[in-house]
Amino acid sequence: MAETKGIARPYADAAFELARDDNELEPWSDWLHIAAAAVDDKDVTRLIETPNTDKSALVELIVGVCREAGPDTGADMGRLLNLLKLLAENGRLSVLPEIAEVFDKFKAEVENSVDVVLTAATPVDPAQREKIIAALKRRFGREVNLHFQLDENLIGGARLQADDLVIDGSVRTGLEKLSSALTN
Repeated sequence: MAETKGIARPYADAAFELARDDNELEPWSDWLHIAAAAVDDKDVTRLIETPNTDKSALVELIVGVCREAGPDTGADMGRLLNLLKLLAENGRLSVLPEIAEVFDKFKAEVENSVDVVLTAATPVDPAQREKIIAALKRRFGREVNLHFQLDENLIGGARLQADDLVIDGSVRTGLEKLSSALTN
């Protein structure tokens, strides 16, 4: 994974510069995530890994998915098409998920924001979410984009993840720590 991040960074940097110059950070982020999801599809992955696959047809397939599922902002997808062609020519289409991830880190830095994933065993009501967002804004000194995931395996409590920081207050983790302490 570290190797693919190193490969992804120059592509993400170039895409970010283009998007920022055109004031299209949001559409580019959306397109990159859609393209990344497309290359993660098992059938598309098989096409990417097949040596004689027509690369231009593969690029057109991915661009078509981006047009269909992407934002209708009127933004020009020509530069995205060029990026995808370059990735295909260099055998790097499979790195799109990492490119999207690095792009979003650049975007968050410019926007002074942080993406936080809140994972809980039960749904969190809007008032609780607002309190969590306010506390995280104070902690990080940045705008917070909170994304919620439901994971009933946590038993109770919650886990927050922002980049490399993980705050795990789940009952499951607490029980695992207790079990480990008792057996050691």
